[in-house]
Amino acid sequence: MTTALRRPPVPLPLVIIAGCIIAAIGFGTRGAFGLFTLPVTADLGLSREQWGMAMAIQNLVWGITQPFAGGLADRYGSARVLAFGGLIYAVGVLWMAFSPTPGLMTLSAGVVTGVGIAVASFGVVMAAFGRVVPPEKRSFVFGVATAASSAGQFVFAPIGQGFIAAFGWHMALVCIACILLLIVPLAAALRGRAESTPGQADLPFMRALSMAWGHGSYRLLVVGFFVCGFHLAFINVHMPAYLVQCGLSPEVGSWTIAVIGLFNIAGSLLSGYLGSRLPKQMLLATIYFLRACAIGGFLLLPVSEVTAYVFAAAMGLLWLSTVPLTAGLVTLFFGPRYMGMLYGIAFFSHQVGSFFGVWLGGYVYDATGAYDLVWYLGILLGLGSAAVHLPINERSAPNFVLKPA
Repeated sequence: MTTALRRPPVPLPLVIIAGCIIAAIGFGTRGAFGLFTLPVTADLGLSREQWGMAMAIQNLVWGITQPFAGGLADRYGSARVLAFGGLIYAVGVLWMAFSPTPGLMTLSAGVVTGVGIAVASFGVVMAAFGRVVPPEKRSFVFGVATAASSAGQFVFAPIGQGFIAAFGWHMALVCIACILLLIVPLAAALRGRAESTPGQADLPFMRALSMAWGHGSYRLLVVGFFVCGFHLAFINVHMPAYLVQCGLSPEVGSWTIAVIGLFNIAGSLLSGYLGSRLPKQMLLATIYFLRACAIGGFLLLPVSEVTAYVFAAAMGLLWLSTVPLTAGLVTLFFGPRYMGMLYGIAFFSHQVGSFFGVWLGGYVYDATGAYDLVWYLGILLGLGSAAVHLPINERSAPNFVLKPA
């Protein structure tokens, strides 16, 4: 597939800088939600499962909305979509601060915030990058965008904990909502949308999806991405509480999340660099295998500050390093024209995994008083995802529609 790219309305470096800042704010805010587990449940009298359900619904709504957000960005441009998403995201986080019941928390933190995250997500940012960055540089730039998301997590984890300690969790959420509004003006730099070349089909959503789903390697990629979401969401939401349960302080939990974000900067950049030089499917299989090894090693050793930070560093290197490789394979299979939508479908699978990771973590904890079963499941899923990625064929989809049917 070939795609005519409209000249960027602003210089490419500024597009990348603005997109990376948006990714850092959006993902960094999301990464700090795990810090609210203990203060919110203690103050409102919520069970761990009720809080986990709100976060699980958030991940699921994020995943359901992502393909539509990507499709809208493909058709109407990323700037409008990102600005609108930033407003929804801020409203959802602000509403969280004033949600005293499980139902309202699920609606605000789960539904509204989930929609906002999807519409203002780094997935939409990467779709914009895919349209303006030359093909030989896409994998690396995707890695840069992913690294920026990780930098946001590194920055927002201690900031979020500082807000909670200084102002309480209510005002901490208000402060975070104000920061999210910065996405609105930054989105203006990402103007533009992909355009089809003459003779290329401008396919409806379901037709493009149907043709893409007929590509076996894409199906395997979508299935494997489920495990990434399971790992990330469970650790992000439940790791701080797990460390407190093991006798460590809440500050250790916040810095653990920050260390994950810090090391993921290196992991994402390395993944983007290697993705342009080595088979992406083999790199993905290696990442999932190493995740399983890291979780197994963490469970075998006594929990301490040292083991928590070492585990965080190891997982950080493997955290979002799957994203530039997965996005790179999607654009390789189908080109950039439908990248926002088709990456969004893969990301939906990721978020279904996130739903089960967050919800199952809370359910298992309430039922058994421990997270052990979910940790063990994370090992098995990591090994399974490694196996799923091995048969993926790294070449363009031969039967994807290039002209009107």
